[in-house]
Amino acid sequence: MGLLENISTPKDLDRLSESEMHQLAQEIRSFLVQHVAQTGGHLGPNLGVVELTLGIHRVFDSPHDSIIFDTGHQSYVHKILTGRHNFETLRQKGGLAGYPDRAESEHDIVESSHASSSLSWADGISRAHQYNGEDDRYTVAVIGDGALTGGMAWEAVNNIAADRQRKVVIVVNDNGRSYAPTVGGFANHMAELQQELQNRLDQVRLDRRYDKTLDVMRQKLQKSGPVGEMVYRGLHGMKAGLKDIVVPNGLFEDLGMKYVGPIDGHDQDAVETALTAAKNFGGPVIVHAITEKGRGYAPARAHEDDQFHAVGIIDPETGQPLASKGGQSWTGVFSSEIKNIADEREDIVGITGAMLIPVGLKPMQQAYPNRVIDVGIAEQHAIAMSAGLAFGGLHPVIALYATFLNRGFDQLLMDVALHGAGVTIVLDRSGVTGPDGPSHHGMWDLALLQFIPGLHLAAPRDAATLREELREAVAINDAPTVIRYPKGDVGDDISAIHRMDDGVDVLRQSGDSDSSSGQLDVLLVAVGAMVPLALSVSESLEQQGVSSTVIDPRWVIPVPGSVVSAARDHRIVVVLEDGVKAGGVGSRIRQEMRSHGVDTALNEVGLPSEFIPHASRSEIFDEVGLTTEKITGDIMAQLSGEMVPYARGKGIKPKHAR
Repeated sequence: MGLLENISTPKDLDRLSESEMHQLAQEIRSFLVQHVAQTGGHLGPNLGVVELTLGIHRVFDSPHDSIIFDTGHQSYVHKILTGRHNFETLRQKGGLAGYPDRAESEHDIVESSHASSSLSWADGISRAHQYNGEDDRYTVAVIGDGALTGGMAWEAVNNIAADRQRKVVIVVNDNGRSYAPTVGGFANHMAELQQELQNRLDQVRLDRRYDKTLDVMRQKLQKSGPVGEMVYRGLHGMKAGLKDIVVPNGLFEDLGMKYVGPIDGHDQDAVETALTAAKNFGGPVIVHAITEKGRGYAPARAHEDDQFHAVGIIDPETGQPLASKGGQSWTGVFSSEIKNIADEREDIVGITGAMLIPVGLKPMQQAYPNRVIDVGIAEQHAIAMSAGLAFGGLHPVIALYATFLNRGFDQLLMDVALHGAGVTIVLDRSGVTGPDGPSHHGMWDLALLQFIPGLHLAAPRDAATLREELREAVAINDAPTVIRYPKGDVGDDISAIHRMDDGVDVLRQSGDSDSSSGQLDVLLVAVGAMVPLALSVSESLEQQGVSSTVIDPRWVIPVPGSVVSAARDHRIVVVLEDGVKAGGVGSRIRQEMRSHGVDTALNEVGLPSEFIPHASRSEIFDEVGLTTEKITGDIMAQLSGEMVPYARGKGIKPKHAR
């Protein structure tokens, strides 16, 4: 009988011996491999934090003490130790979330899976504990070394360190990687830290008597006149110099925060000793733990690209994927085309935020290592820097997950758009992404970008239009351009019947126009990946005797004039988009129609302004009504005057603009 099945709360760890803790760590790793192999998920990161998580829950008292996981992709062990063993439902609709989830447990706090924010949370929570007089409560934040490349993490450290009584313990999980190997000056500094000499000093430096002794010496020397002042300055300078040589932690202690480590993050005793010392200090402390991503699982350790950061369904014995590979992915199409464009244009520079492989810039980086920049988890910096690159005569192409554009919005508005910078932003995994949940759905960009002056936004429907629109985007050098596409396979190319003068593609036209008004019934405006659904709706309407036209604007911002003209020639316009309806493409087209005196009814069909839980893309579309049956039914009701917005009556001509 194993130990793990009897662990339902962190307090169950208190009774375990040292040998039993080692056994439990092995059981947890086996559990993770067997279960995540069946569902997919973040395997490598969680294999690397087993001892760390065990130590945190042995030393601290959750939920009385607040434990925060930065990004949260490494919280699986935490879930197991807090009684959630139902991993057969991981990342499935109605099942266990892939990130912390307050609805699942009182032990979960931060649900957002955007990196570098945990220390701001820790700052706020620890301040609240102080204000409430809860001096016995600790705040523990687990943050990866990759997340420390995000600027806001250092803003938080600066504030936490300002209060020496704040009971905050920051655990830096240093595995040398965020998704792929961590980059930048901070990563280089971390790699230089030496463990042996550090461990000899940690216990002394975290003893409050050490600080008190130094304070007494300082006060006595400073009160003893000029000679004492001189001696103090000399000793202080010598101490600082020796500390920086023997204990290379100045990066943290210069901010006034105690530092412990580096420790072996897989040595259970070392982990618990360091955490206990940090807890007993009673002030802000950073514990630096060296860990291995994919620890204990040979296939993960051997996987050089990302050490199984995230996997699909795999064979637990070999680590090989079990699901058959589908067709070409959207990311793959972008990856090959941006490399082709870079072959032709020396001014093209790729930029990524710690996601070189996931966003498809790896082939370009291999061919042109000096023309691909990985800034770490720093989207704000990436976008502001791109304005400088454009000023210098280059054309930056920034590849991000759509959800992470939110973090660089101010820079896009004020640094890029305001200055008319020729910068292209490529948004991967736009729309509904599925099992990663609410903070990973890329559903905000269409609404977020609508009001940025001068911005051009394209949504390709297939591989051919992605290649075409990417080339059109990098040809614009006086304004920002955005290309967005979803996660998954791209599917077959969808040919147009014809292309209008402003680039709008007509994809399908069914039925005859009304003899008295010259109008067709329904104009279906399909945004990017929604084209297949729009075509299916058009076919369904035709079966019920309703005429329709399906168009793909290709560039949805600014709204092409032919979209407005086509709206005048139909009884109702239906815009299908995989972003939030509020302030989305449909709303923008409605405004353009009104400004041109077109009074045709328009219905926005898209996602609700809600945080959508994790589920498959198709399950979410069913849930929100993005199906052929639901859309067709609504249109039929609108045409018959039974549902708002009411379509123009059959045979009634549109009013002319004044």
